[in-house]
Amino acid sequence: MTKLKALLLTEGMHGMISQVEGMAKALNTEYSHKIVRLSFPWNLVPPKFTPISNIILKDKIYIDDNEIPDLIISCGRKSVVPSIFLKRKNSKIFTIHIQDPKVSYKNFDAIVAPEHDNLKGDNIYQSKGAIHYITEQEISKARQYLVDKIKSEKVVSLILGGPNKYYSFSSDQIINIFNQIKSIFVSDGYKVIIIPSMRTPKKIINLAIKEMGLCGYVVNKIDKKAYLSAYALANYVIVTCDSTSMISEAATSGKPIFVAHMETKKNNYRFKRFFELFKQMGITRDLGEQVENWTYNKHNEAQRIAIELKNKIEN
Repeated sequence: MTKLKALLLTEGMHGMISQVEGMAKALNTEYSHKIVRLSFPWNLVPPKFTPISNIILKDKIYIDDNEIPDLIISCGRKSVVPSIFLKRKNSKIFTIHIQDPKVSYKNFDAIVAPEHDNLKGDNIYQSKGAIHYITEQEISKARQYLVDKIKSEKVVSLILGGPNKYYSFSSDQIINIFNQIKSIFVSDGYKVIIIPSMRTPKKIINLAIKEMGLCGYVVNKIDKKAYLSAYALANYVIVTCDSTSMISEAATSGKPIFVAHMETKKNNYRFKRFFELFKQMGITRDLGEQVENWTYNKHNEAQRIAIELKNKIEN
């Protein structure tokens, strides 16, 4: 059977790319990726007030009549209008938007949104946490990548995010997390693997090297293999609280996950709903709670939702 062809539209941020690629992989498509950049002032205007036209794009998107995709999978505010525009040009394209598009849901054939966003509608598919492109097979395959760097049977992996509109990610808060890890894990003989994300400031990576360099191994650049290997080698995983996507990705590992909480800059009610959901599912606990082993079903929502979507796409 010929694979479906998918066009992926995002703003280029890691979390968005992870979600659209995760959906594309789960649907077993051949896909290409287009980064969406909006011209001024449309990059500042909410989608519901933006004209459905190619004129708002810095880089126009054209689809050759011989290369019309079967699917468009979009994620993020800036990808909303180009997805609607291309659908209007060819109604046979099946459009999937990930996250709340902030426009009428009827503009898309399907919307995939996390349960904690509380979206309701006939074409809404709710995920428990964020969907993503990490698979259990990829984690297992990358295991040996960091073995020579860590050389320990007792490993805790710390996944660092970065500042956003809810969390400042200050040096003081990160040092507090480092000190907790030293007190709880390093004092008990654990080695620490520290993995930065694309949002982790360089000063925080340097701080990790200074504060934790003697406690294990700090990866000082973006390295997907190291990221996957850190999951495979870990007895426990710690993820900073600023990213529901990273915590969702960590849940694919099946390893016990501690969430490292920080002070918030504003009301983070959506995060709180997510944290509570993952606690209820037995996936996460808060850093500082008792260290003990626990298990849960390895979590990959893209695979589950893809099964539901395939029926709708075929029909």
